[in-house]
Amino acid sequence: MNDLNLTSIAARHLLTSLKGGVLIITMNRPEKLNGWTMEMMDALSEAFSKANANNTVRAVILTGAGKYYSAGVNLGGSLKLMAPRKLRKLIIKNNQALFELFLNCNKPLLIAVNGPALGASVTSASLANSIIASENATFSTPFAALGITPEGCSSIHFPRLMGEMNAQRMLGSEGWKPTAKEAFDAGLIQKVVPQDQLMAEAERIAQGWVANEEERKFLAGSQLGELKTTNARESEQLADSFLGAEFLKEQSRFLWSKKKYAPSVVFFSLWALRPLWFRLI
Repeated sequence: MNDLNLTSIAARHLLTSLKGGVLIITMNRPEKLNGWTMEMMDALSEAFSKANANNTVRAVILTGAGKYYSAGVNLGGSLKLMAPRKLRKLIIKNNQALFELFLNCNKPLLIAVNGPALGASVTSASLANSIIASENATFSTPFAALGITPEGCSSIHFPRLMGEMNAQRMLGSEGWKPTAKEAFDAGLIQKVVPQDQLMAEAERIAQGWVANEEERKFLAGSQLGELKTTNARESEQLADSFLGAEFLKEQSRFLWSKKKYAPSVVFFSLWALRPLWFRLI
């Protein structure tokens, strides 16, 4: 399926289907847990851009193929050795652009979480009109464990959705990973359904939006301008934490344990040489 006429590269990562004004975008790299590589993020950017410009698209559903919704951003594939100042600017640019895909979506947006969701795939989902999840979904934002700061506007948006205590449980050192039911009870998501009913219910909701001429809006009363300002601020903070010694060393160790030796060496080199290059930022 490629109802948006995606380029061949984007079509290798996404399936699209347009019916009755509802566009379904399915992340289709289940063998990679629908992780957000640069190629996946470019494909999503293309799909959202074309949806925004297509008058026949009246609502959008984003979901994933396979057992995972998304394993989040592939950190090992997104950082490369380069001048520190240039690297920091690149991190800021890429992170800000990723979440602006969701912030700039001008059609009502429903996220259908079909399985585990990690990191940026969770925070970006909270920027939709609504989130529906299957019973086997889980939600993880392990930023503190990784030694990085919150992103995706979660520093202000999560407390509004779930209250300060639950937001800190997810974003802080506890690393709370709620099930779909727990996420619903906390206020992060708006509906839980059996796995085999997820897409039927998502389509029913989206078709209702089309019939009722639902507008694009954000949960918990958040406003676009404020969210964009927060995204810009968080992107700078994230870039600083990405270049911190704790994060660099942990990523090198983690990637080596996964036998991803080349990116592991990149992170190790950045960590080992940090005393020399950090002053150049």
